[in-house]
Amino acid sequence: MGRKPVTIECPRGVSLREFKHEQRIQIAFSYRGAECRELLPPQSITKSALTYAAGLRVEILRKIADGEFQYGEYFPDSTKAKKFENAGGRALIGPLLDAQLATYEKQVKAGKLSPSTLAGYKKALNSERMKAWRTKTLAEATPSALRSWISEMNVTAKFTRNLLTPFRSVFEDALNDDRIRFDPFDRIALTKLLKQTAKSSEYQANPFTAEERAAILEAARADEWPMIQFWFNAGLRPGEMIAMKWPKVDLKAAKVRIDLNQVEGVEKAPKTAAGVRDVDLNHDAVAALKAQEPISKAKGSHVWLNPATGEPWTNDAQIRKTMWVPLLKRSGVRYRNPYQARHTFASAALTAGANPWYLADQLGHEDATMVFTIYGKFIGDDYKKPKAQLKAVS
Repeated sequence: MGRKPVTIECPRGVSLREFKHEQRIQIAFSYRGAECRELLPPQSITKSALTYAAGLRVEILRKIADGEFQYGEYFPDSTKAKKFENAGGRALIGPLLDAQLATYEKQVKAGKLSPSTLAGYKKALNSERMKAWRTKTLAEATPSALRSWISEMNVTAKFTRNLLTPFRSVFEDALNDDRIRFDPFDRIALTKLLKQTAKSSEYQANPFTAEERAAILEAARADEWPMIQFWFNAGLRPGEMIAMKWPKVDLKAAKVRIDLNQVEGVEKAPKTAAGVRDVDLNHDAVAALKAQEPISKAKGSHVWLNPATGEPWTNDAQIRKTMWVPLLKRSGVRYRNPYQARHTFASAALTAGANPWYLADQLGHEDATMVFTIYGKFIGDDYKKPKAQLKAVS
């Protein structure tokens, strides 16, 4: 006499499948557009077992909706698990990061990407923080896993975005190549997440006092003094200092045309139209250029040269390491990075009563917003009134 099958009513998506010597519980769900039927391990067919199967199905559906379902974890022996894994979800992220970097290098050679941008992407993809993903698969980069990783960085929002830009490209390509069903970053409210978790920037204007400037200039050698004197009195960006050319200098009119910025050895136009400008030179800046003329003018078009080599500077890191750090040590002045020379110029000008809108133009900003944001405490009370009111008064 044969075995009598169990006739318990099954929950939605759960069924009983008959075999010659047993019944098995089966659950049904859709995944990546495919209808899936999976058997649970052999067990007694009870109401509790069917309730468990229904709960398991709900869990799977939730993970599918959240982009966190990994077929092989639930059904490792399933032929469908192998199929979905072969579709790309099990591909390691490490080789994909390397392939992305190789793509960027080709773009630089083709002139479609700047070397400075490549340097930033390379730093991000090879960073310590990215190592955690190199041994993981695409399927493991779920929205929740990425959210947790981003939340725990404890860095500024800008740093996080710079790190994520090349990383996101890996998933965009994986989606286009049908390796993944969706881009996990599309399911992250990144702006909101960064507002909640990112660290506020600790960088701020920390200008040198008049006494500190005097000590630095006193400690400077004859071949260093003109550049430092000019920087404190013109407030250019490091890349603009490096790219500055003699043909753009008009000593008679006390002006210099700034229309180039050098980053990672490549000269290019400023990012914004406001970056192209004529900077007015005060008496001290003009004196610095006159002192520099016999040092560099006969050697080529570059105004500022590396005293150690007699050649043009290649990047701001070279300035910092070979001149700035040793100079500040000799002067006994507390260290701040070279960019503070620009901040020193701006803060000194505002303290002396300079118009913030005029200063914004001299610094190469599109408007005065950055001036008020960065140098607000140096701005005189009169200029803290609305601009329209200032015009009315004048």
